[in-house]
Amino acid sequence: MKLTTESATATGKDGRKPACAADTGRVDSRRRRRSLAYAGTAAVAALAASATALAHHGFGRFDRSQEMEFTGTITDIDFVNPHAYLHFDADQPDGGAIAMRCEMRAATLLRRSGWSAEMFTIGAQATVYGFGHRDDPASCYLEDITIGDAPGFNRNDQFEHSSSGDRSGRPVRLPSGELNISGDWAQEQYVIAIPPDGSGGGLVPKSMIEAIESGELTMADVPSSGWGPRPVTLTARGQAEADAFVMWSTEDNPRLRCEPTSILFDWLFDGAVNRITQEDDRIVVNYGLYSFERVIHMNMDEHPADIEPSYAGHSIGRWDGDVLVVDTIGFEPGVVAPPVRHSDQLHVVERYSLDTDTMELRRDYVAEDPVYFAEQYVGSDIVLPSDVPYVAHPCDELAYEFIPEEERGD
Repeated sequence: MKLTTESATATGKDGRKPACAADTGRVDSRRRRRSLAYAGTAAVAALAASATALAHHGFGRFDRSQEMEFTGTITDIDFVNPHAYLHFDADQPDGGAIAMRCEMRAATLLRRSGWSAEMFTIGAQATVYGFGHRDDPASCYLEDITIGDAPGFNRNDQFEHSSSGDRSGRPVRLPSGELNISGDWAQEQYVIAIPPDGSGGGLVPKSMIEAIESGELTMADVPSSGWGPRPVTLTARGQAEADAFVMWSTEDNPRLRCEPTSILFDWLFDGAVNRITQEDDRIVVNYGLYSFERVIHMNMDEHPADIEPSYAGHSIGRWDGDVLVVDTIGFEPGVVAPPVRHSDQLHVVERYSLDTDTMELRRDYVAEDPVYFAEQYVGSDIVLPSDVPYVAHPCDELAYEFIPEEERGD
C-alpha cells in the first residue's frame, strides 16, 4: 500500500473522524498488519530471542490487551532514535485533557519510510489508536493515527519513497585509483509484507513486498535481515554470560543507555544509514544508529602499543587490489550483538568489496575472541547507496521504564 506525504499532513476542522471509517479494505489491512506485528514479535522471540527481538523494544511494558483510542491536539514530536515519540493533549470525557506521549519507530526508520517530523503539525487535531502502558497511564504505543480529515496510517506504513539512492554519475574510482566507496550507505529497507491469505507474513526487503503480497514468493524466500548475532560456539564463560544477559537491562544492553553496541552490529541494525568518507590517509565511518564516528588509519602498518580501549577499537586499513581490508583491535569489553559479549581481546578483520555494476558494498568479517568465542565469529552483509542522506539523529531513550525515577515527573 502506497501513500503520499501530502495525505498525512492534511488536517480537518475538528480532527474527530475515525481513521478511514469509509475505507473498510484499508482498515482490514491495518488490522492484519497489527496482528502480523504481534505474530512477528512472538515468532522472532521463539526462533532467535537474542536477535531481532531487540530490534526495538518490542512491546516492552506496553499491554496489547489494553486497546486505546484518543482524540486530541498534537503538542510536540521527538524525532529521535531509538524511538520517536508523539506528544498530544488527549481529550477526556470530563472536558479536560491529559498529556499523552506515544511511542513510534526509530527516527531513522521513519525517515527512510518517507516520514518526517513536519507531518505532525503542532496544533493539529489527531486521533490515535494504540495500546496502553502497564505502569504509566500517560504513555501509549502508537499503532495507527489519523491527522485531521486525511486518511489514517499505520506505524509501519511506507510512503512513496525510492529503495536506493541515485547511482547515476557516481565515479567508480577516485583520482588516486582506489575504488570510490565514499558516500551514504544502508541496507535495503525491510518492511512489513502480508501474503494473499493475510497470515504468516513479516519483514521483507522492500523489493520483495509485491512478490510476497501477490503470492509469487513466500516468506521462505526472504533472506535474513542480519539484525542479530551470527551463529557461533561460545566458550563456557561466553555461554554462561549470554544465558545471564538481561535484554531489558540498561546495565546489560548498551542500546537502552543510548550507547553503540559494536562496529559489526551497528552497521545494519534498525536500517541505519552510514557515511563513509575517504581522505588522504584515513577513512572515516559515521555510523547512523547512534551517530558514532570510527576512523580507519590507512597510513599505518601496525597498531600502536598504547591503544586507548574504546567501543570502535583501533582500525588500520589497506587495499588488497580492489578489496579494502580493515584490521581492528583495542576494544573495551562490550557486546558484539545481544546477548553475545566480547572481551578486550576481540580482534576483527573486515573485507569491503564493491560490485561496480550493482553498487552493492559487501562486507565480510571474521572476529576472534578467545575469552568468549570457541571458534571464529563469521558473517557478511550488503549495503547500497542510501535512499536518504546520512543524518546524525540524536538518541534519547524516552521509554517510561528506562527513564530514571527522579526524571519521570510522576
